[in-house]
Amino acid sequence: MSKSASAAISAAQESAPVTVERRDGPYGEVVLRQRGAHYEIIANGCFLMDTSDGRSERLLVRAALDELAGRAGPRLLIGGLGVGFSLAEAAGEPRWGRISVVEREPAILDWHRTGPLSAISGQALADARTKLVEADLVAYVHESAAAGRRFDAMCLDIDNGPDWTVTDDNASLYSPAGLTACRAALAPGGVLAVWSAQPSPTFEGCLRNAGFCRVRTDEIPVARGVPDVVHFAARPA
Repeated sequence: MSKSASAAISAAQESAPVTVERRDGPYGEVVLRQRGAHYEIIANGCFLMDTSDGRSERLLVRAALDELAGRAGPRLLIGGLGVGFSLAEAAGEPRWGRISVVEREPAILDWHRTGPLSAISGQALADARTKLVEADLVAYVHESAAAGRRFDAMCLDIDNGPDWTVTDDNASLYSPAGLTACRAALAPGGVLAVWSAQPSPTFEGCLRNAGFCRVRTDEIPVARGVPDVVHFAARPA
């Protein structure tokens, strides 16, 4: 076998995913795979995210803080733990106050607490400001709104976007009632940031109709395909 053929085979083997763990969760099957040096999470056969980049997930949190214009010790809600980039970004920034992370999949929580993804989130989980909440985000947002639990920023990354949800019930988060609950769970002047794998032409209008202001969409270039985007909106002060 030639060196070039051997290198090609090695590259193919490197890129082939290896299943680390497959688990049936409360919302279907969740799989952690390793592809070369990186890990990826698959839910019900739908690719969610991997550890290869993380720029847009970090920007989700960084830009939300910038929008708060120097507010002291802002309270942050991260919706979806994923591979941990958003949490790591938040915990690495001393200006944040309380950091609550809502994740509904026990498997993902375990992969961060004691599994391979602890390499990304371990330091953040040890931060005294961090609190993990095992709950469905949609229900948690409605409960927070009803109970008067307020956040200065909500950074949500539980789907591939408002138009491409992982499970059908997540769609209610982007409905008028869901967005109204998001606005109610924010403190006055608080910021909502929603990650999406592709632009949503109608979502900005939905945010405005739900009573948000300062609505905008930022694009984040990716190596292949259309840019990731982050939708931003604020509760009026």
